[in-house]
Amino acid sequence: MNTLANMAQSRWYWLALLALGFSLEATALYFQYVMDYGPCVLCIHVRILVLGLMLVMLLALAVHRTQAGGLVAHLLSTMLLAGLAQRAWLLLGIERGFVEGECSFDLGLPSWLPLDHWFPAMFQVHQACGYTPPLPLGFSMAEVLLPLSIVLLLLSISLLLATLFSLRSDRQPTPL
Repeated sequence: MNTLANMAQSRWYWLALLALGFSLEATALYFQYVMDYGPCVLCIHVRILVLGLMLVMLLALAVHRTQAGGLVAHLLSTMLLAGLAQRAWLLLGIERGFVEGECSFDLGLPSWLPLDHWFPAMFQVHQACGYTPPLPLGFSMAEVLLPLSIVLLLLSISLLLATLFSLRSDRQPTPL
């Protein structure tokens, strides 16, 4: 548990996640603009969640050494990764046909956050859901995104619990 608690406070953890976020966003934009695969609404939701994670990572880099800041950063990243895993599940389910559903072109964002109007190059829906582009080794983007998001979610939950355990042990009275 101490190893996890140390990892939870490490800036290298947050920097690695930030680099991963940049890589995911760059890959999405590469497939959109170079390979000509337009994003669906779930793909845009994934981009928004990854951007949210990147913002949390930047926040975490500033406050990761404080107990409250680290706890908030781990809690927010766990919630965003849970959303990412859920969207990845839907994306794969629609692609493989084990989830029924339709994807509209409406992102469902509140009127005060029209990301698709502010940044259409990044957040505008171009097509209906149905398939994701193939990646090297024959996997689809959804087939890679789901296990990646689950692994990151499990790691985030572990670090959140280690942070909570660390806070709890710091508050325990010392025996006389």
